[in-house]
Amino acid sequence: MIQIDELKFDEQGLIPAIVQDSTTQVVLMQAYMNRESLAKTIESGKVTFWSRSRQKLWTKGEESGNFLNLVDILADCDKDSLLVKAEPMGPTCHTGADTCWGEVNREKDFLLFLERYLEKRKNDSPEVSYTARLISRGINKVAQKVGEEAVEVVIEAKDNNEELFLGEAADLMYHYLVLLQAKGYHLADVCKVLESRHK
Repeated sequence: MIQIDELKFDEQGLIPAIVQDSTTQVVLMQAYMNRESLAKTIESGKVTFWSRSRQKLWTKGEESGNFLNLVDILADCDKDSLLVKAEPMGPTCHTGADTCWGEVNREKDFLLFLERYLEKRKNDSPEVSYTARLISRGINKVAQKVGEEAVEVVIEAKDNNEELFLGEAADLMYHYLVLLQAKGYHLADVCKVLESRHK
């Protein structure tokens, strides 16, 4: 975490703070902090700013419930601006949009987005969610499904039908992600193994 005494606040005692989703890396908003709001942010774990229009502290989400839970704060190389990494508890913009720039806050990498989506779906009712239904049948059933999809990919790989091959490859990837969820792992865990082998 940053050292407040090392920061360069402007003449009004403010420093710009850019907020980024710690998971998706999407930039959510920009506001200003002073020493007091920065200290409160660090102490409470809820991102708090100085409102220039109201001339008082305001914790993001205090009215809407869409808090920004603090993950980390970084100062830039000149120590005159902040990057606040946070976990948003809902839309960030007062308009109801995910970001103040109107962007959708989701993983740029669709596989990571899908992984997060499946992580939520596994706890849904098996009556309404195929993912939850498959996981509820046990690890053997999930593993069997991955095996079946792998065989179908091999079969389609021998032909030249691009649509069928890519469809089966997508089915395999989906069920592989479900298997990781059922086992309590993430793509990041697999990537660590691959990275260690690459070295």
